[in-house]
Amino acid sequence: MMLAQSLAIGSAEVVLAAGLLVLLSIGAVRGDRAYLGLSAGALVVIGLAAVPLVPSAGGAQLAWGGLYIADPFSRFLKLLILAGSAAALLIAAPYWQRVRIVRFEYPVLLLLSTLGMSLMVSAHNLLALYVGLEMMSLSAYVLAAFQRDDAQSSEAGLKYFALGALASGLLLYGVSLVYGFTGSTDFAAIAQELTVGRDRNFGALVGLVFILSGLAFKVSAVPFHMWTPDVYQGAPTPVAAFFGTAPKVAAMGLLVRVTVEAFGGLRADWQPIIIVMSIASMVLGAVGAISQTNLKRLLAYSAIANIGFALIGLAAGTADGVAAVLFYLALYLVMKLGAFICLLALVDAGGRAREDLADLAGLVRSKPGIASALAIFMLSLAGLPPLFGFMPKLQVFSAAVDAGLWPLAILGVLSSVIAAFFYLRVVKLMFFDPPAAVAIVPGNQGANPAILAAAAVIASPLGFVLFGPLALASAQAAGSLF
Repeated sequence: MMLAQSLAIGSAEVVLAAGLLVLLSIGAVRGDRAYLGLSAGALVVIGLAAVPLVPSAGGAQLAWGGLYIADPFSRFLKLLILAGSAAALLIAAPYWQRVRIVRFEYPVLLLLSTLGMSLMVSAHNLLALYVGLEMMSLSAYVLAAFQRDDAQSSEAGLKYFALGALASGLLLYGVSLVYGFTGSTDFAAIAQELTVGRDRNFGALVGLVFILSGLAFKVSAVPFHMWTPDVYQGAPTPVAAFFGTAPKVAAMGLLVRVTVEAFGGLRADWQPIIIVMSIASMVLGAVGAISQTNLKRLLAYSAIANIGFALIGLAAGTADGVAAVLFYLALYLVMKLGAFICLLALVDAGGRAREDLADLAGLVRSKPGIASALAIFMLSLAGLPPLFGFMPKLQVFSAAVDAGLWPLAILGVLSSVIAAFFYLRVVKLMFFDPPAAVAIVPGNQGANPAILAAAAVIASPLGFVLFGPLALASAQAAGSLF
């Protein structure tokens, strides 16, 4: 009876796991010829996994002996994760066909990573957290080096694996310390042990520092960001698009759950750490992007800066702050995905990808649709009104001010001004510079134009029609943690 109940509560993960095994079996038998069929099958699996998540209301339910929790917070994040994974599948097929690398392992590995992310955001135990995190990470290491005949891709996979192994070691050491000094790995038991009013548990606090270090690596927060630009640049572009969307949402959601739910009693101790990471990420991301000449590296530094902005909401430590983080993640996923789809469209007559900023010069003359969409995403990422990207930043800044962290909000605004420079530089190149020597030509984009158009509409002022439902959903999800 308990097994049946756990299967029902974790039905999304059950669907993902079952679908993954079926697709892997088909791929092992039919090989690379089954790529398109497996991609379509993976999309069906993702769609079926999303069905039980759509009613995001309802209370929290524990399963698998308390290792797993299903609540509005996890359901909200899983819908974002599934959306990001589905988009990564759709945009990949034209790319793999163009570079003549069509392997059935891609949809299988992406589905395995999705399963790991889904388990991450529903983890209610430090051991479940680690299992989900490693399931996602091991798949990601392989995906980064998927284009194995390319030196940059192989280097990206090796760097990601080496630094990821170090981060996993830090996280696991922190888990062992927390277990040793609290006597449990269950989030509820840890929270009870660290209740405000008890003697300060310094051992658990040291363990928390190591856990935050490991999770900071996964979200690309400074000072654990060093892998991000190299991996983004070296990994195949659809993989980089995937890294910049769904895994960031999952890791940030996990960071929020761990700090608020398990270590809420140590808020006075972890809040300064989050504030420092937020400031460092915003500043370094904004300043580091200014000197970049490669668009993928620029988007990597943009990711670092945007994680810094999202951390402002977590630093507030309130329900409004967490709701602002969730709202930010939803819009960030759309804007970053759209920017990478535009990057995928930058191909010359020889079929080679054009990733340098210089190649964007005068793009509006040859590909006005791509140039206009990329301009919307860049300006929306900068948080300029009246684009919808303005709202997430406004919400995290408001949450910080309401929590008394007005200096952090001011630093966030100043960092946004710095970041606006490199976003505006991209727009200036496309619309006001003379055309580049290498012409960008139309190519086979598959479903990309439809996804790009939808993302551009959401990032534009038209996206404000979603403000009410999205704000309500994020508030309900955040409220389930408090």
